[in-house]
Amino acid sequence: MDELERQVKAQYGENKQITDGRYDSSLAVKCVNGTFVGRKTDNIIAYKGIPFVGEQPVGQYRWKAPVQYAPNDGVYEAYYIAKNCPQAEGDVSSLYYLGEDCLYLNVWKADDAAMTKKPVMVWIYGGAFETGGTADPNYECHNFVEENPDVIVVTVGYRIGVLGFFHLSHLTDGKDYPDAQNLGILDQMMALKWVHENIAAFGGDPDNVTIWGESAGAGGCTLLPLVEGSQKYFKRVIAQSGTPTQTRSAEQAIRITNDVMKVLDCKTVADLQKLSAEQIIEAYGRLFGLFQVLGMRTLPERDGRILPLDTWQAYANGAAKDIVFLHGCNKDEFNTFVAPFGAENFTEWGKQRLEENFAKYTDEEKALAKSYLADVKGDIYEPYSCLFSQLLFVAPQIRLAEEQAKAGGKSYTYYFTTESSLPIIKAGHAIEVSTIFKHPEDTCFTGRYLDETFAKTLRKMWAQFAKTGNPSLTAEDSPSGKAVEWPLYDTERKQVLVLEEFDVHPAKESDLKIVDWERTYPLTKYYTI
Repeated sequence: MDELERQVKAQYGENKQITDGRYDSSLAVKCVNGTFVGRKTDNIIAYKGIPFVGEQPVGQYRWKAPVQYAPNDGVYEAYYIAKNCPQAEGDVSSLYYLGEDCLYLNVWKADDAAMTKKPVMVWIYGGAFETGGTADPNYECHNFVEENPDVIVVTVGYRIGVLGFFHLSHLTDGKDYPDAQNLGILDQMMALKWVHENIAAFGGDPDNVTIWGESAGAGGCTLLPLVEGSQKYFKRVIAQSGTPTQTRSAEQAIRITNDVMKVLDCKTVADLQKLSAEQIIEAYGRLFGLFQVLGMRTLPERDGRILPLDTWQAYANGAAKDIVFLHGCNKDEFNTFVAPFGAENFTEWGKQRLEENFAKYTDEEKALAKSYLADVKGDIYEPYSCLFSQLLFVAPQIRLAEEQAKAGGKSYTYYFTTESSLPIIKAGHAIEVSTIFKHPEDTCFTGRYLDETFAKTLRKMWAQFAKTGNPSLTAEDSPSGKAVEWPLYDTERKQVLVLEEFDVHPAKESDLKIVDWERTYPLTKYYTI
């Protein structure tokens, strides 16, 4: 067991009911579904492993919508992070204890009784909707809250992979599983409902909630405003490298399910129910796994019921115009995926994936993609890394800003250009995460510590946005002592904030040339890559 694995597993324990009355009442918070007792370290109280459902999704509840939590007068420990959703090896979260009983959340707050109705930031983790979990050491929020004691942070678990996004209703006995294709989104909704109804007891303001995520977590955060009834639970969104493009159609989802069923030699949901989660996940991983074959096939479904059939059209129609956004992308997003596979393997993957995309492109669109590839200079992988960065992350982020602005909504957009010291990654996907959570010791993507003033500025802007809806900083508030003016994105000037390590500044998109308006922006209509 290496050091990282020891650190992760050290967080684990089993929260138990307290029946003898022996607990510190100053650390106890009464919620609808129980009284939960946290632990205090320095001036931060953490409440870990709080269930936000009435039944965990095991047995008969597998592939069923989350069950509403019920009133409970019991007193329970909230000392330990709960299990992560089962997943294949690869992500650090797979090192943790896994189980289908995974719908729990965690709360961090400063012990400051004088401050009530604090803004709340609800973190939704990423991992391509296939990996990840709240146990990732990056998402331990003590450091962030210690530096920003005037906010409360919540991290939520949700079902991923074949347990959270698996179309089943087309099977002969699938009518009893109408929500299986979007359970992860429904889990997030239930967690937000719990926060809305209980966070005031922790000193939080249920009417000032910001949902916040990166990658798939950011994708979820941009889809949640489109779910009926969701917007009463939050008023702001922070989306780091994730957009409404991260979805699939019913036809795409059904093809994936059928391929997995064939490998497992299953015909019905009843057949699947006889298998362990691990058996199903292993089969899925061989076919489509993120760390196995860079599949990127696990996605929420545009089913026309939970999510609209056209999420971009929903944004264009103003579905999220009352939600304020802070969002953006990194300069070299896809380089993070090149590094573990190697330049040659990734290049081969890029060729195959583009050929797959060509099956749905018009001849003119194929020519545009080929033209873009031809203009990218550098190592063999770079044309494909740049193209897929544009298609999955960069162009959709600019489109999100455009659609919000056209619909009358507010969008603060960023472009992260600070580079890693590691080969290939540069300003790659997820490079900013450990810095924003104040875990500089995690250099998995950065390869180094980023400048501390820059790091503090990022965290301060994120917290400022959660508090006020505007991430700009006055000279007095800014860690550098210099004001940071973050302009709203509009369709004329198209200004973004450049997050460069030693030069945070606003700039026009036309000067930066973030997106290729002629050759990649139009291809966002195809959603996934």
